[in-house]
Amino acid sequence: MSDFRAWRVDEKNDGSFVGSEQTCSTDSLPLVGDNNESEESVLVKVTHSSLNYKDAMSASGNKGVTRSFPHTPGIDAAGTLLGKDGSVLVTGYDLGMTIDGGFGECIRVPSKWIVAPNPFAVGEESSAKSACRLSMIYGTAGLTAALCVSKLIEVGGAKPDDGRVVVTGASGGVGSISVELLAKLGFSVVAISGKADDPSSKNRLMELGATEILGRDALEANPRPLLRPDYAHAIDTVGGKPLAEILKKIAPGGSVAACGNAAGLKVDTSVLPFILRGVQLLGVDSVEISLEEKHRMWIKLATDWRCPVTETSVREIGRHEIDGCLKAMLRGESTGKILLDHSLTKDNGCEGVARAKL
Repeated sequence: MSDFRAWRVDEKNDGSFVGSEQTCSTDSLPLVGDNNESEESVLVKVTHSSLNYKDAMSASGNKGVTRSFPHTPGIDAAGTLLGKDGSVLVTGYDLGMTIDGGFGECIRVPSKWIVAPNPFAVGEESSAKSACRLSMIYGTAGLTAALCVSKLIEVGGAKPDDGRVVVTGASGGVGSISVELLAKLGFSVVAISGKADDPSSKNRLMELGATEILGRDALEANPRPLLRPDYAHAIDTVGGKPLAEILKKIAPGGSVAACGNAAGLKVDTSVLPFILRGVQLLGVDSVEISLEEKHRMWIKLATDWRCPVTETSVREIGRHEIDGCLKAMLRGESTGKILLDHSLTKDNGCEGVARAKL
């Protein structure tokens, strides 16, 4: 595999950033192992990726995510090692940020980044392509959701009979999987979403298992340092002011797993939730955690923590649809999970797509 297709972003002379499908060569993929030694890098033929907010930021030219262009986004990738059988997956580290990512049909990454074998390659999901597809339905969003839920349970001591758990950004990738996973484990879930007034979004959150759905106004700024303890625990996917308000509403001994910053980097809060109610703020990182911890979470998602609603409601796209989907994410118009299947192509110039058989 010397040449491959990729959705690649170029920086124009006027400072704008434009993504397009291009033909690339594996020879152009730099060696990325420690000390730049070739034996520490591996080539992966990518069959699937998934779209994340960080990909949208990279494609828009956000230099806090990607500093050098041209660049291929895609912080998730699943496929096969070139010349070998079986499926593998890669998420996090610098994939899709400084290293060309899963929006291309081939990536070169350090071997120590690889989760192998793909935990979804078991039982009825025996084919490599089926396993890749399933793992990328979850992707970094699913991994992050699993880490949040795991941290609430293992560190925060969360139990279903503690009371309601609130999830912010519930219509997004991380939020929606968090809602379904918590509901699957027996928790009563309150979903907060900017799309709460949209009937289809509301119905989807109910299908995922939310028992109550609220709009963003539920977290309007309040000057009081503590508010009525409405929630036992929380998963916050947005950061900023919503996180500050959530902390005021957590019951004594509760925990908040925080994993996002779409609403802002700064959290203006007081120490009172922590010293008067013993609230725990638990940071969740899905990028630089150990490969062992990633593998542990992937096994959970592939077995006991499977989310059937997410798996059946995912939107599947080809490379030609990436641009529109990423721009919708930046506008806050995207919901649920979007799966990139590199075998989906334009059907002879028509708007439809033709999907290669698994």
